[in-house]
Amino acid sequence: MRVLIVEDSIRLRTSLTDGLAAAGYAVDAIDNGRDGLAYARATSYDVIILDLMLPEMDGLSMLRAFREARGITPVIVLSARDRVEHRIEGLRAGADDYLVKPFAFDELLARLEALSRRSHGITENNVCIDGVELDLGAKCFRYNGDVLELTPREFAILEYLFVNAGRTVSRPDIEEHVYAADRQVWSNAVDSAIAAIRRKLSTYGIDCLIHTRRGLGYIVDQPRDAAGTPS
Repeated sequence: MRVLIVEDSIRLRTSLTDGLAAAGYAVDAIDNGRDGLAYARATSYDVIILDLMLPEMDGLSMLRAFREARGITPVIVLSARDRVEHRIEGLRAGADDYLVKPFAFDELLARLEALSRRSHGITENNVCIDGVELDLGAKCFRYNGDVLELTPREFAILEYLFVNAGRTVSRPDIEEHVYAADRQVWSNAVDSAIAAIRRKLSTYGIDCLIHTRRGLGYIVDQPRDAAGTPS
């Protein structure tokens, strides 16, 4: 999943970037509202984390401009402004959540995960496809009780396929959602990562989870209920 952080504090911005990257997110970090708005408009992020007291364009102005331009990405506001009217103002400006500083990183992570699930239409913490279970809370995949050993990049790609189950996802779409803007992406990076994931899955006897749609991208099937009906 790809996240945009718009925060002018170097210390907090660095801390959030490092923490989210360690949790498997691709992160772009910006220090002012004007550039933050440009990034938000140009890229399809899964979630935006937004401070309010920003240089060049304050957070509320950026948020309103983004929503007026029909931006639909979920937004979590971070702010030291803790009065009820401040939270109401942020939510009415278009925020999906409002977290008061100082905050626990684990709480931010939990809220981020909840917003991401909701934006992808996922109501459960766990998504199971062909016996492979994605645990969104623990950020891992399991098969027959075993945790699959994947690199952070491999996990991010397989997670993105799972939350888009039943839909063909193109290579550029995968690149946009799992690689940060400051990372150089080689032309065959996605194909190589998919091949590595398939090799690892095959060691568990999982051979037909990821399907190739030639010229279009990759897809995993929708989850099915006990009767075999897509759920």
